[in-house]
Amino acid sequence: MPSDAAPPDAAILIVDDHEDTLYALESALAPLGYRLARATSGDQALKQVLRGGIGLLLLDVRMPGVDGLDVVRYMRRVEQTQHIPVVLLTGFGSDPDLSATAFRLGVADLVLKPVDPWTLRTKVRHLYDSHRRQVALQREVADLRARVREHSEDPARPARPHPDTPAPPARHRGARTGECDSLQRDRT
Repeated sequence: MPSDAAPPDAAILIVDDHEDTLYALESALAPLGYRLARATSGDQALKQVLRGGIGLLLLDVRMPGVDGLDVVRYMRRVEQTQHIPVVLLTGFGSDPDLSATAFRLGVADLVLKPVDPWTLRTKVRHLYDSHRRQVALQREVADLRARVREHSEDPARPARPHPDTPAPPARHRGARTGECDSLQRDRT
């Protein structure tokens, strides 16, 4: 199981170097009721993501210093963060090279600014909820594997045959091998 297993109340991290954009994105996502966090640089974003508790990242592509693509590159190399969904935001229009790079890095979506709030909410709800379900499923699988391992390693428990193993032939109570045949002959 990946160690990025976000808690059920994991935050959506919004990263942009412009305060007005952060405010607009927070306002657009507020009706969803998810916990929101913010960062104004790639460095801050990486620190928050590495602390854990992030279930989705909305990330501006072009920021001074560490840009959005650098953040994604780093996240994908670290086991703890490699499965967190990322939506890249760009205000510089459609760029085929950017799109190719972003999707090669495993970005979930690339959204142009200004962002339509309805579209953003729909994408975020889908990605965030899908990620939470996947994490919950991974936890359940890990729990079941641990229980099976405990069960199979417990020497006090007798081994059970596999369910597809045929049952031995039925014998009468108290009868030893061969006695059943002689009992049947005596009755006739």
